[in-house]
Amino acid sequence: MLEEEYTLDYFRSQGFERKVCKSCGAAFWTRDPEQELCGDAPCVTYNFIGNPVFKPHTVDEMREAFLSFFERHGHTRLARYPVAARWRDDIYLTIASIADFQPFVTSGVVPPPANPLTISQPCIRLNDLDSVGRSGRHLTLFEMMAHHAFNTPEEQIYWKNETVSLCDEFIASIGGDLSRVTYKEHPWYGGGNAGASVEVLIGGLEVATLVFMNLGRQKTDKPPVDVNGVPYYPMRLNIVDTGYGLERFVWASKGSPTIYDAVFPKMVSRLMRSAHLEDLLDNPEFTKIMGLSARCAGVMDISGTNLHNLRRKVAESIDVPVDRLERIVVPIEKVYAIADHTRCLAYMLGDCIVPSNVREGYLARLVLRRTLRMMNDLSMDEDLGDLVEAQMQAVGIANFGQDAGVVREIVENEKVRYASTLERGTRIVQKIARNYKAKSASVPLDEVITLYDSHGIPPEMIKDVAAAEGAVVEIPDNFYSLIADVHSEAQKEAEGQDPLAPYRERAKTLPPTKKLYYELPCEIEFEAMVLDYFDGMAVLDQTLFYPEGGGQPSDTGTLVAANHMVRVEEATKIGEVILHRVTGGPLRRGDRVKGMVDEERRLSMMRHHTATHVLLHASKVVLGAHVHQAGAQKGSEASRLDIRHYKHITTDELKRIEVEANRLVMADSQVCIKIEERTKAEQKYGFGLYQGGVPPGRDIRTVQVGSDVQACAGTHVRSTGEIGPVKILGLEHIQDGVERLVFAAGVAAVRAMQGMEDLLRTSAEVVSVQPDNLPAAVTRFFGEWKDQKKEIERLQKKVVELEMQNLDGEVVDGIRVVVRQVDAAQKELVALATTIANEGGVALLASGDGNVKVVATSGNPAVNAAEIVSEVCGVLGGKGGGKQGLAQGAGADASRLGQALEHGRSKILEALHG
Repeated sequence: MLEEEYTLDYFRSQGFERKVCKSCGAAFWTRDPEQELCGDAPCVTYNFIGNPVFKPHTVDEMREAFLSFFERHGHTRLARYPVAARWRDDIYLTIASIADFQPFVTSGVVPPPANPLTISQPCIRLNDLDSVGRSGRHLTLFEMMAHHAFNTPEEQIYWKNETVSLCDEFIASIGGDLSRVTYKEHPWYGGGNAGASVEVLIGGLEVATLVFMNLGRQKTDKPPVDVNGVPYYPMRLNIVDTGYGLERFVWASKGSPTIYDAVFPKMVSRLMRSAHLEDLLDNPEFTKIMGLSARCAGVMDISGTNLHNLRRKVAESIDVPVDRLERIVVPIEKVYAIADHTRCLAYMLGDCIVPSNVREGYLARLVLRRTLRMMNDLSMDEDLGDLVEAQMQAVGIANFGQDAGVVREIVENEKVRYASTLERGTRIVQKIARNYKAKSASVPLDEVITLYDSHGIPPEMIKDVAAAEGAVVEIPDNFYSLIADVHSEAQKEAEGQDPLAPYRERAKTLPPTKKLYYELPCEIEFEAMVLDYFDGMAVLDQTLFYPEGGGQPSDTGTLVAANHMVRVEEATKIGEVILHRVTGGPLRRGDRVKGMVDEERRLSMMRHHTATHVLLHASKVVLGAHVHQAGAQKGSEASRLDIRHYKHITTDELKRIEVEANRLVMADSQVCIKIEERTKAEQKYGFGLYQGGVPPGRDIRTVQVGSDVQACAGTHVRSTGEIGPVKILGLEHIQDGVERLVFAAGVAAVRAMQGMEDLLRTSAEVVSVQPDNLPAAVTRFFGEWKDQKKEIERLQKKVVELEMQNLDGEVVDGIRVVVRQVDAAQKELVALATTIANEGGVALLASGDGNVKVVATSGNPAVNAAEIVSEVCGVLGGKGGGKQGLAQGAGADASRLGQALEHGRSKILEALHG
């Protein structure tokens, strides 16, 4: 960035000087003519610890001070957005206040909800997860207090001078000494945008960043600006993007040793008592150590090997051995991390994220299990559910969309899953560790990451279990940060072959198709003109045929031209152009055609799509507000709805969902469909709008079914009563945290119920009872069958005992050898042969009824049963195998059974004779 980007009238008028830091070489602006360093770590250390730079504020007081200040200066206060970024398809968690307005507001597609505005947005960033607790300053969740202005050529709100002036004025309003404030130049770029930026520094701590976003990667008619060798172009919007760290302001106002002591004083004390570390709270040495550790951490990146350097530096400064320092510091760092993580979980779970193995659920489980591990390490008396609920109460339960009771249930469910993972993981790690030990190699990091990602086995456990097996595992200090980085952004699917690729260029030359299926959803006939026909694809000026999308298959039907009729097999959409794949003959440009949609299929699709909304609403009523659509597929005979839920749905819950869905159907509520401006719709309905993805554009199509409102492009009936009955046909567990409801609606539901009745009636006829008596009859028959099975097993055991009396065999060098054909089932053959082997003998038994079954056992190390079975089955035209002591096989040629047994006998005798 050029110097003039930062040469502000405000700086000149307020007596600032532009200097270059003698340590890092960065340019900065200061009121102090003697200042030589930029004021940022690592060039300087924190000097506010023990010497606060603001008047003391609690978290709530500081937030209110900020928001009310900007309200007084003409900004509209906005309520926070959820930490689950449902309005984005590129990230899972809200990582900054500007993320609330990306991509549609920042790109100018939709107007901002207010201009200018102020907000205090909870943000979650897990890229420094391993530093939390250790550095004294890192948090997984932090509130980014912000004010934003969106300037257009038609409306200039304010820009750089006013932004810096407001920052100065706010700092002064909370007791800051403006002579100590430094503005460090720091060009910003990210997410396809760039601009000049200044970091706001006081007491050695960066407390805010002021970004002036005016460049983008999208090419315009204006000359480009070079940003790190990449061309960026001036945007139409000039956006003031500020971020003030709420917790950092509170820390600087308290001057406490760490940010955790300032933000979580009550929670830290509670956790210290629970971990039996309360004596340290009054220990001057402890306070000195933590303050010095935080100061040192401020001047170095503690990720990777630098953690050891930090420990050594602090130990040298207070003249104590490193091992003694770690005994004091490590438990406290875990207390700090737990205080932070439990607040992060309060927001994650309170904002309806369901822990799972994918998307934002993966990140919630990552934080939750890391918290459980640290609590176990400290042998804490506290329950994690209590701690998370306490954090929710500190924030205010009303600020969350999820009930605290459900949050507790989610936590308890995760605790059970984690315990199961640890139990299962021990066996998995032992096997892998033995494998690498045998190769005299250490367990590689990729293997550790796979064990964590695929099985949920924590790296600390992997290291301990592997060590017990004599294998070496090296775990980097930033392991969890690496994992979080991989899973924090939506992974784009690998691009496969695009079936529409041959048609895309031609579609660009055609005008948009008028969508009659929205204007006249209940009509099935229309007239249109053929605009183009190529490769079996017809493009009309208007159509009633719904193109496949949003989990709804396309309509089918016919097009009738003057001289012939064609069949519409499928309708697809490219941009705003709809293509109809037809069979039965060509069409010509300019042809007038009459289109007829298959009525029964269309109506069934409309019923099923509307029923999907109904079923999702019913699931939320029964299971909780956290329920979110994970996928859906509509069909004419049956459909499916995948929902996010933290445990398996019970039979009782499934019945209640079905009843609730049909209750909404019988209410015959009107289905309201509107085109609404995106921002206004979000403010009115919330981000539950985005169940099936995030549609593009300024305006979105909203569909309201009862109290459920979604952004949806599908076709729907006019009222819920037109859906007809809704019948849940089945429940499937798709993956951890996702349940699938298979259902039918309308006539399809009636047919499904009739099919169930036929099944019931047929089953009743088989056992010769009335359908009402079928459960009792089946219970009785099943009981009798179990009794008979036990009796059969008793008799089979008796047969084995009798057979044993007849299996004398021969004795070879004192070893009993039995080679016989025995007419018995496989299970009995194994039992007989095993009894002989247990006595030290060798047995080769076969049953020659149809396909020959062969069993061999050996109680003598000289005879390998697997080799004997392989030889015998080879003679029979089959194959077999097993272990040295027991092997089984089969062959199809029963006529050679005698020859095969004799061959086996000779092999046994050969082995015994050496």
